[in-house]
Amino acid sequence: MNLFPFGHATHPQWLMAAGLVIAQLRAQMTLPGHASQPCLGLLYITDHYAQSAADILAHLRDELPMVQDWSGTVGVGVAANNAEYFDEPGMALMLCDLPAHQYRVFSGAQPLHAEFKAHTALVHADPMTPDLAELIAEMSGRTASGYLFGGLSASRHQTMQFAVTENTGPAQGVLKGGLSGVAFNSDVQILSRVTQGCAPISKEREVTEAEGHVIYALDGQPALDTLLADLNVSLNEPQTALQAVRATLVGLTSAGQNAVGRTGSLGLDVRVRHIVGLDPARKGVAIADHVEAGQKLAFCQMNLQAAKSDLRRICAEIREELEPETLSLEIATALAASEAEAAPHPARRIAGAVYVSCSGRGGPHFGGPSAELQWIRHALGDVPLVGFFASGEIAHHHLYGYTGVLTVFTTPVETT
Repeated sequence: MNLFPFGHATHPQWLMAAGLVIAQLRAQMTLPGHASQPCLGLLYITDHYAQSAADILAHLRDELPMVQDWSGTVGVGVAANNAEYFDEPGMALMLCDLPAHQYRVFSGAQPLHAEFKAHTALVHADPMTPDLAELIAEMSGRTASGYLFGGLSASRHQTMQFAVTENTGPAQGVLKGGLSGVAFNSDVQILSRVTQGCAPISKEREVTEAEGHVIYALDGQPALDTLLADLNVSLNEPQTALQAVRATLVGLTSAGQNAVGRTGSLGLDVRVRHIVGLDPARKGVAIADHVEAGQKLAFCQMNLQAAKSDLRRICAEIREELEPETLSLEIATALAASEAEAAPHPARRIAGAVYVSCSGRGGPHFGGPSAELQWIRHALGDVPLVGFFASGEIAHHHLYGYTGVLTVFTTPVETT
């Protein structure tokens, strides 16, 4: 598998940005070790370009005729290697060097047929789709591994998705609503990790009474009393209490899983949810998810240091899994290169990467513009990467919040 060409740009006029992206792609496609005839495009645009989505897609299809299939969506920001375009015009495009029999683009208009043996899938979804969590779980069940990665479209105007196959007409391919994406068979090897952006401010507790979205008891104690005690506030001072509650989130797990790990951070499978209401009469706490007795939770808050530490953790795990025990001189040189010397290189065994981050993590949250993507580059080296800032992140069969989902397409170990 060759390196995936990618490009990214910002410009008030989408046509100029597209021209810059295409120039980057064409230059990379002539380089040794890079794909020269890729056939799958992953396209992400910011909502500044959303109204021109159909024109952008048509232009790219004309300029890159070798690319038969397209997938992507809109975000309030888009991500690329070492850069993000957040709350500004921007686009990022990566061309994947995958044989056509190894993947299928799907959507509501082009369903995934049973004869294609899906192993994993990249999923984009409209956040306003009814029963979205159930649809994500159903899509997960249609893959052999059960693993999905991706996110929900995010836009201050209109949301949309790109889904194109070779049979899609020239004026088609921009969709609204539902799910779309790319399913991959078992020949496409990926590594994927979820990074949390919050830190627990309470110990782990078990939900012992709940109804719908409302938690009434934690460890047998009234849920509202427990929350107020953890925040060290009282309803006798309502303004102070409400301010503290608004800054607090709930890290929720399924029954049998831990909300807080051994290191004191949130567990790997925790879904962070908003507190959406309080019930003083019944001592209940309402959250933005269905809750059942037996689940575990911990109250948490956004935390920059925790987010940085966890992002470094997942990058280190990916690097360690990709590095063979015995390194050839080429691999050792490529992996040991300084950031200034680092360049996309097959020896890194990462052909391309997709990063979907929560819109609440973008911009200044990591300390400055593009800081989050710079952390990833520092940890993984210079690898082809695109992605977007979403209104919810998808990993496994769950819908997450305040997280990042980093997925890399890996190449096999060279045996000679």
